[in-house]
Amino acid sequence: MAAQGPSSSPLSGTSATSTSPQELPSTTPLTSTAISESPRESKASSPSPQPQLATPEDPLPIAAFYGPLDAKNPLLASFEKEIRELLGFMKKKQVLATTAEEKHEFHRRCATSLFNIWTKYAPRLPDDYYNEKLLKVGDSLCQMKFHALSAKNICNYQLLCDADVNLQNKESVSQCLSILFSLRLIMEVALPQEHLCWIIFNGTIYIYTICRKLMIVGQSSKALEYLLWASMCMESSVSLLSVRYLTWRATLYTAVCQCYYDCQGGVHGEAFARRGLAKIDELRQLELMSSSQSQDESKRYFREATIKMAVMIFKRGVFESRRKVKTIFRPKIRLNLKEAQSLPWPRTITDRLLDEMFDNSASRFLAVLEALSDPNRRILQTGPVVSDEVELRDVVSELFIAGKELLIISSIGPSGTIGFPNTPLTELMIERTNVISLDAAVKFIKLAFTYEEWGLFESLAMQLINFLQRQDDPQSKKAEKDLTLLIAIEPLINLKKNKGLILPLDSYKEGESAQIYLKHVVSHDSYVRNYGYSEDIFHLAAVLYVCVCNSPQDVQPDKEIVVDMIMFLWQKCKLGIQKISMSRNDYKKFTQKIHSNKVFLFCFPSDVFFCYC
Repeated sequence: MAAQGPSSSPLSGTSATSTSPQELPSTTPLTSTAISESPRESKASSPSPQPQLATPEDPLPIAAFYGPLDAKNPLLASFEKEIRELLGFMKKKQVLATTAEEKHEFHRRCATSLFNIWTKYAPRLPDDYYNEKLLKVGDSLCQMKFHALSAKNICNYQLLCDADVNLQNKESVSQCLSILFSLRLIMEVALPQEHLCWIIFNGTIYIYTICRKLMIVGQSSKALEYLLWASMCMESSVSLLSVRYLTWRATLYTAVCQCYYDCQGGVHGEAFARRGLAKIDELRQLELMSSSQSQDESKRYFREATIKMAVMIFKRGVFESRRKVKTIFRPKIRLNLKEAQSLPWPRTITDRLLDEMFDNSASRFLAVLEALSDPNRRILQTGPVVSDEVELRDVVSELFIAGKELLIISSIGPSGTIGFPNTPLTELMIERTNVISLDAAVKFIKLAFTYEEWGLFESLAMQLINFLQRQDDPQSKKAEKDLTLLIAIEPLINLKKNKGLILPLDSYKEGESAQIYLKHVVSHDSYVRNYGYSEDIFHLAAVLYVCVCNSPQDVQPDKEIVVDMIMFLWQKCKLGIQKISMSRNDYKKFTQKIHSNKVFLFCFPSDVFFCYC
């Protein structure tokens, strides 16, 4: 608007005279009549103004009358205050206008107020100052528009999640993609303007939040392109390339790598991690040439980002380094993994690779967890790694051997008791501590269950439950419920009573501790005392009922585990139900226990389901 100069009136909306400034006389009298017509017409009036009689009202003095044009000038200070108050009012009140009529009235009032301010001050302000402020106010209004559009998208996403938590409907996924597309458009417009970097930063947060949801529900392929876009935006903004935002940039890099791995694109995931590591090193070199930030703080940022990328590289490298080259026949002598567990660290190739890439137990344990994790596999989908290559199965076993050793060294004391700090694993690895967090230990035990390392699972689970029983926080109680359910279902999955390749803890007595603990869990329920503990299915249902229906909402067990266990019970019991043909009145005879083909039906599965939902 200001770029048009004095040939147009930005406030009144009507064109001023087309006469150029050179045609104006050197001294144009400033009259009250000129002021009343338009804010700028006094400076772009007709070339031959008609002389007018003096009026009682003299024009108000211009800004220069009060002194230098700086922050102490009362006229400029008053003008700045009114503009600031109006913009603040607009930011606070724009979200309250919901209906079309309210929005129209809000826009009308704000436009009128803004126009009145310009009309009031424009004749008294210098041209350059006026044009500069006009541009800045327009820029502020543009930023408010961006912010409003972003907020609208996030509100739509929250409403969508409230209606469909797990995004089970195709329409829900499509709406998420539409929201992501809208956010990307906003960022595309704001990206060339460096002073709008905060819109870019907030946009990456919104995109990451939605994409993480898509990744959780198995839509990583759809989330990948938007996470890539968010990563590239962080690299394209000079302000966001500072060390201050390095941790967030590494988080986006990690999410991109995880998407690639979820989509079976491990090659691309490792390549992107190496690219991210190179970008981090470039920033480190620039930081070494500058002393603008404290070295200790910078080192923390660089260390965290470097470890995240190294973990993503290790996730594929630990397996690819062991694959056989089919064109070359080289017989290898395999290490006896049972015997290797009694040797000192490092015992295997995996141990040595962990030592080369990481310098403390916390970061090594994180690498082990990431290498074993498979987001496409649920906890109760048990079984060994799906691969015909013996070397890859050996790598999985070596990872569990390493994880067990790291857990023992860092968390189990000389007396055999286990303990964990109330610190996230990320903080522990940044501090270079040889300690493992509670949530990381729980995840490792669940992985042992999934990969059917039963001896390791049961011994670690019981050790951890003994520790969790002494804790009062909701996180510990929730973890205790998860492990209790897995211990209860283990006899129904491990029918052959295998122990797995990894040896259990030395201090653990097989079977005794788990059985005593499970009897204690359900001992307070009358329906269990009436029927005993002879059947594993009935026992599992009883434990599930206690863990779900007798627990407050903030310590409910994992939804995935509960739903899968309900489906497991239903698959075991539906054959017996199908063989029962009876009238509704005769059903009372079977309310306690139904025996059909050695399958027992728990009487309260519907209670468990509805109590959980």
